[in-house]
Amino acid sequence: MLSLLKSYIDVNTIEGILWYSFLVLFISWALSRIFRFILIIFLERKQRQKRFGVTTLKFIKNSIRFTFIIIGVFVIIFTVPKLREQAGFIFSGAGILAAIIGFAAQSAISNLIAGLFIVIFKPFRVGDYIKLDDQRIGIVDDITLRHTVINNFENKRLIIPNSVISTESVLNHTIDDSKVLSFNNFYVGVHADIDQVREIIQEEASHLDNVINRTLENDVDAAEVRVIEIKEGYIHVRAYIWLSEPFAEFKTKCTLKEAVHKRFQKENVHLPIPLHKIVE
Repeated sequence: MLSLLKSYIDVNTIEGILWYSFLVLFISWALSRIFRFILIIFLERKQRQKRFGVTTLKFIKNSIRFTFIIIGVFVIIFTVPKLREQAGFIFSGAGILAAIIGFAAQSAISNLIAGLFIVIFKPFRVGDYIKLDDQRIGIVDDITLRHTVINNFENKRLIIPNSVISTESVLNHTIDDSKVLSFNNFYVGVHADIDQVREIIQEEASHLDNVINRTLENDVDAAEVRVIEIKEGYIHVRAYIWLSEPFAEFKTKCTLKEAVHKRFQKENVHLPIPLHKIVE
């Protein structure tokens, strides 16, 4: 194919080199599209319904085009006589050139290597619910050659370089088991009936959609309610609830707190009264 192109294009002129370079890069792009399409069909058949498969597919889609373009650039350099002569001159000083390029591209190379490690070792995958800190939390949307894209719960995309996220401590909610244990804190007055409080919380928890009702499995209530501490002005009670859907934890917590508070008011549960010390 290259010989055919060179037979129609004079690669000894500037205009011919430009046309030849454009056609080679276009062919490289087209081959990358075809190769990516065939490879994706093959991987989808092998890894259907698996998050690991989705992660691999997305990373390959992002890397194949880059790889073919680089190959196309090298083909242009080594098949055009004038460029090949210049390349030989440039590569004669490869030590200095490599040092300059390595220093300038060290960030890009570190991101590329970190991305490969993420795909190989799988600390998280596309579709996983991860948390880096209180501000960086959401669902992994894509893993590219340079960065990882996280879709947070405001439907905003966090773009984090692979070299950064690979060195962070990542809390992965869904890597092996999608169930999560949710801590739900309540505060009642010191004169409240703790058994009544426990019963109300357990009843309201059993009505929620995402709560794993373990009563039928091993005769345990849907929510395990414990007294955490007793202070001068309140009793701290915590409900431990297993949820089947980690993405709905915040919404479930809000719904439970509202339902429990309404029950507390309806059944006259003693609520905490703020205490103020007056210093004279």
